[in-house]
Amino acid sequence: MHPKQSNSVYSDSVPVTKTQSQGSSDTRLLSESSSPYDEKDTTSHGKWQSFKDSFKPAIDSEEFSHKKAYQDDDEANMTDIQRINVNTSKSHLKRKLKNRHLQMIAIASSIGLGLLIGTGSALSTGGPGGILIAWALMGASILCTIQAMAELAVTFPISGSFNVYASRFIDPSVGFSVAWNYFFQFLVLLPLELVAGSITMKYWNTNINADVWVLIFYIVVASINFFGVRAYGEAEFVFSTLKVLAVIGFIIVSIVLAAGGGPKGHHYGAAYWHNPGAFANGFKGVVSVFVTAAFSFGGTELVGLTAAEADQPRKSLPKATKQVFWRILMFYMVSLTLITFLVPSDSPRLLGASSVDVTASPFVIAIHNGGIGGLPSVMNAVILISVISVGSSSVYATSRTLTALSEQGLAPKICGYVDRAGRPLVAIMITNIFGLLSFIAASGKQAEVFNWLLSISALSSIFTWLSICLAHIRFRAALKLQGRNTDELAFTSQTGVIGSWFGVLLNTLVIIAQFWLSLFPLGEAPNAQSFFQSYLGFVILIIFYFGHKIWRKNWILFIRAKEIDIDSGRREADIEALKQELEEERAILRSKPFYYRVYQFWC
Repeated sequence: MHPKQSNSVYSDSVPVTKTQSQGSSDTRLLSESSSPYDEKDTTSHGKWQSFKDSFKPAIDSEEFSHKKAYQDDDEANMTDIQRINVNTSKSHLKRKLKNRHLQMIAIASSIGLGLLIGTGSALSTGGPGGILIAWALMGASILCTIQAMAELAVTFPISGSFNVYASRFIDPSVGFSVAWNYFFQFLVLLPLELVAGSITMKYWNTNINADVWVLIFYIVVASINFFGVRAYGEAEFVFSTLKVLAVIGFIIVSIVLAAGGGPKGHHYGAAYWHNPGAFANGFKGVVSVFVTAAFSFGGTELVGLTAAEADQPRKSLPKATKQVFWRILMFYMVSLTLITFLVPSDSPRLLGASSVDVTASPFVIAIHNGGIGGLPSVMNAVILISVISVGSSSVYATSRTLTALSEQGLAPKICGYVDRAGRPLVAIMITNIFGLLSFIAASGKQAEVFNWLLSISALSSIFTWLSICLAHIRFRAALKLQGRNTDELAFTSQTGVIGSWFGVLLNTLVIIAQFWLSLFPLGEAPNAQSFFQSYLGFVILIIFYFGHKIWRKNWILFIRAKEIDIDSGRREADIEALKQELEEERAILRSKPFYYRVYQFWC
């Protein structure tokens, strides 16, 4: 967007003349007409030729603002930081995600095994009191983190989003290590989810070979992402809607069961809080659940990756971000509170189950114990939908992260190939090829293989959230030191810098807690295998961090605030015009009724 109120451009940005604007418009029209997904083909080439052309390299269709100093430098002479700022500001991805897509992605896209199944082992380990304390604290931390991410993503809707902010605002070595860990996390997640889907199907049929189901789910997930970001958005909209309806239905049914309105007529109340008790394994059990809670929120940050492909990130991202509060409150806190009333923490069905065993889902156990027939199958169907949804999201996250790494010069250049339909084809194919590992589902060795694969990136979500909070703190410091303020930001974090510091503190405590639990596992004697399966991700991060410093001869600890680029990657090059437009919008909001302002704040 280039506001029409003024032709002047902020002094540190590249001037945009009318001629350049016209040229950009012509280029944009050329790019759009080249894609079969934007317009109907009316030429003699026909639809087949248009389809083949869509796989050709993308044409530059949009220019973001860059600092003037970068324009006169040949790319070969740029520093790593300059190259990161310029290359990630050039978008070849298509902006086809609408507001409704982002709303549903924010609310329910990453709701999967962590909530629907993982909470069962957490209840067994920490008890009802431990599980609520842990999820409440981590939920508050995640809320602050997502607010910080939204401020950066709205201001800089660039390729790679939060995976690039660490490089821009902290240090390229931090960005390199965190982004690669994030890539590995979702790369491993794809085959894991496909295997989980095959295990889920055993609830209805145990005779069909597991690899048959893996093949079916693999084709579905791969097809969604090969049809482009619009297909991914529509699929996630449908999947997320079903998950939302299912969780709301579960909450209603659980309230009825807890109040004694089920077929058995049993009034549960808070009986399980007294017997077997609120805390299952004391302080260590609570700490263990704290770590599990952190992992269950993994993927919440996924909405930030959509910034580069959002149709109107300035309007849709803030709205989507505010949905995270309601997601944490309703899907986690309310549903988990009801589970603590309906499922005892010493239930044998919660013990010894794997992370993909649907029979250990507290949601399924609660309905089964309530004596309601048929509903367990419905909940298993929801788990199956979640598996496909998270699998699709893992392909999206992995491909976009690898593309951003390539654009930063931190991965092979070919990995950054984007075609005219806006698909990062090479990155998608690499992800799907790794997904073939899911065909070990019928071998009986999948648990051992995935335990070690997951250990590589076991802490990657924590590192990502920590880097987002630190990047936000550094961005605000740079803004202040360079004589700028938040008046030029279309969206500011509602929790502010204080919220980001809270996020840093909580995530740091999780890393420390995980180290303690890795050394001294709950209910086990200390052993090397348990330690490395739980903490190998931290070792990998350190190796990547120092490896990048040696490779790039980058010996700085962090980028100085006065040297941080706070302009490249903005959609609005004219800062003064933007500030004027934002002030007008705020004045209009202040004139609205109180109930309207309250709604806008929370939703």
